[in-house]
Amino acid sequence: MAQTFDIVSRITERSSQLRLAEQKVAQAILGDLAGAASASIGELAANAGVSVASVTRFAKAMGCRDVREFKFLLAQAVAVGQRFFDGAKRAPDAHPPELADVVCNDIHAVLDLNRALLNADMLLAAAGLLAEARMIYCFGMGGGSTMMSDEARYRLVRLGRPVATYHDAVLQKMVAATLDKKDVVLAFSTTGNVPELLASCEVAREYGVKLIAITALGSPLAGLADVLLPIKTVETDLIFKPSSSRYAMMMTLDMLVLELALLQKDSSQERLRRLKYVLDTHRGGGDRHQPLGD
Repeated sequence: MAQTFDIVSRITERSSQLRLAEQKVAQAILGDLAGAASASIGELAANAGVSVASVTRFAKAMGCRDVREFKFLLAQAVAVGQRFFDGAKRAPDAHPPELADVVCNDIHAVLDLNRALLNADMLLAAAGLLAEARMIYCFGMGGGSTMMSDEARYRLVRLGRPVATYHDAVLQKMVAATLDKKDVVLAFSTTGNVPELLASCEVAREYGVKLIAITALGSPLAGLADVLLPIKTVETDLIFKPSSSRYAMMMTLDMLVLELALLQKDSSQERLRRLKYVLDTHRGGGDRHQPLGD
């Protein structure tokens, strides 16, 4: 099966252009995607109130060779996205204060789970690599992983570490080809299974670059890492809520940067003092506990 298109979107987009009988097939399928995926061609025809030939024509109109291929793609779409098809049904009938409890509870749950995954020896090993690196390259792709790679750059520069961030797949791979054995790659991925990111990390590893990965335990990226800082994501069926996975990465990053700061305590203290002095001067003053930033 070489097809890669989203069959559900194609049905939605093309159904209005079809003949009446084929529109009935589309309506019946969209009304029960899971049932349509498991139904026989005769059952599809009966559910739509049309002939078997109409179901066959409909499958071909969707770009499939036959009904069998159509059903395969439909089953694949249902398996991958069932919680998104059911999302509206499962959305809580709640007002913002109650929804805030849902969001906060999910954040607490993912933090508690990932607290148990923190490994002091691995954090210290990763911090040691960052402390000795000639240059640190933060790689991330997608949503939360991209954000976390930038966050790592913001954190590390405060501690005087030379650091850069790259997200573009081609540029990332180009950069990886220029690295030195004294450099370190710090890679972020909630799944650990992004082909472009894996390719960039593999290039860096070919040239002897050490790889620290904040990613899913047992993932392809985890298998490449010299030092693995594992995370576990917890997603719910409430599809409208932002993913809590970034909190898992953020907590692990916080601990990594804390280990690095303590590893080079004297220099970290002086650099943070300078930051506080410059920021307070810039803002015209401030209390001692204002954050180093804004």
